[in-house]
Amino acid sequence: MKLVRFGSKGFERPGIIAADGTIRDLSHVVADITGAALRPEGLERIARVDPDDLPRAPDDARLGSCIAMPYNFVAIGLNYTDHAEEAGMAIPKVPIIFTKAPTSISGPYDDVILPPGSKKGDWEVELGIVIGSPCDQLTEATALDHVAGYCICNDVSEREFQIEMDGQWVKGKSAPTFGPVGPWLVTKDEVPNVQNLSMYLDLNGNRMQEGSTANMIFSVPYIVAYVSRFMALMPGDIIITGTPAGVGLGMDPQVFLKAGDEMVLGVEGLGEQRQSVVAHRLEK
Repeated sequence: MKLVRFGSKGFERPGIIAADGTIRDLSHVVADITGAALRPEGLERIARVDPDDLPRAPDDARLGSCIAMPYNFVAIGLNYTDHAEEAGMAIPKVPIIFTKAPTSISGPYDDVILPPGSKKGDWEVELGIVIGSPCDQLTEATALDHVAGYCICNDVSEREFQIEMDGQWVKGKSAPTFGPVGPWLVTKDEVPNVQNLSMYLDLNGNRMQEGSTANMIFSVPYIVAYVSRFMALMPGDIIITGTPAGVGLGMDPQVFLKAGDEMVLGVEGLGEQRQSVVAHRLEK
């Protein structure tokens, strides 16, 4: 299944993609695409519904994040060897865990807003893992039993805030709109090999990133099990899994986002995102 959320910001409704590609309204089946709906019993309830029997969403409906606000928005850093090398950092021996504020989450086609003082905005196409049942202290062998599905995330970053200021990476990862998620949550039964998905990101029509989840240092089940050693994960939580080479930070000369730029990114089988970059407008 491909699950979506559609409607104006803050008022999204749950939806499912029908065989003809249209969005159908799931509001009378589940309240939202969130924890309860993503547990095994919630997904089973949705699966019993024929999308063709559901009301059709407006053709011009905005897509919000495919997940409502999660408890945890966890990220794995430097999980592709080529990206670690371009960043000038050591290949990690264990997964590097950091967080993005859940309030950074936005829709897949919403504008990315550079925060005040931003000089080094950057992009990262990533595979997102969506948790489907409460878990902690998992083994690698059982980790995928607790996954509901997968989605795309653009791990938008402000490199000066992230790297050049004292403290943790979270500062450069958490501005509003720095976490576009979607367009769809694709349930894991439709992703036969999550470790062999091609991925790409274009900036202003130029291919910047091209890679495959086959090149992850740490696999999806390893990541889920490892993160669960340090925190309880809840249905609807998102773990993003790192990015291949091609970010602006790693280029010579470096390239950073500016107002008017457009990013297009995708992961095989999970759809495509498109975002325009705009400057923050301070309220008067």
